[in-house]
Amino acid sequence: MTLPGAAMWARDRARDAIAVVAAVAGPLAAAAVLLPFRASWSNTNVALLLVVVVVAVAAIGNRVAGALAAVSAAAWFDFFFTLPYYRFTIRTSPDVTTAVLLLVTGLAVSQLSVRARRLKVTAITDERYLAQIHQTAALAQSARSPEAVAEHVREQLAALLDLEECSFEFGSLLSHPPRLEGDGTVMAGDRRWDVESAGLPPEIELRVSGNGQYYGRYLLTPRPGSKPSLQARLVAAALADQAGRAYSSDQALRSAR
Repeated sequence: MTLPGAAMWARDRARDAIAVVAAVAGPLAAAAVLLPFRASWSNTNVALLLVVVVVAVAAIGNRVAGALAAVSAAAWFDFFFTLPYYRFTIRTSPDVTTAVLLLVTGLAVSQLSVRARRLKVTAITDERYLAQIHQTAALAQSARSPEAVAEHVREQLAALLDLEECSFEFGSLLSHPPRLEGDGTVMAGDRRWDVESAGLPPEIELRVSGNGQYYGRYLLTPRPGSKPSLQARLVAAALADQAGRAYSSDQALRSAR
């Protein structure tokens, strides 16, 4: 089960704030630790260690924090380890080259680190989504009633789409709010709703059909500012399809008796 969107947003904001503080303080602290070894260590080795700090910051934060850490590392390298000391001035060409390489390498590696972390999160999220779909499909095959499947899907939708309320309405359509389609888009009449920028509408429907027959719909009330990803919306549509198959199978069994 995924965390509600508001909780995820708050968690990410807190982590990013910590990463920004670390981006400023981390390279400075590392430079202070390395300062006593200035006479015995080459500036190249110092620069490499500062790159490690940049990568660590990028691993816990976002691209902005990674870039800020790279700039901070280059600045403190200049201040503490290049002549004249304790000034933001570099006299020798090798030190200029090292400082520039530190900045460029730090920026590049930090961006790669952020990308790798995001890909890992996406992979984990994919596994969770697949588990939800497989669990619902198994329930649809074994449940004694389609209502049990519909209720199971209702609970999953509430967490998946960060909803305040979610109910299943069996039968005919009594109203026509914006609807979540099978391809993950949200349509308000003939107009496509921009979920990524505007968030979900105040009310939305997700229809449940099986073998071409309409059985009902989920009426969804999102939390303010809820912006579930396209991937989450696709999973929601797939879960509704499982509920539709459960109703379709139940109808087929009743007709066969």
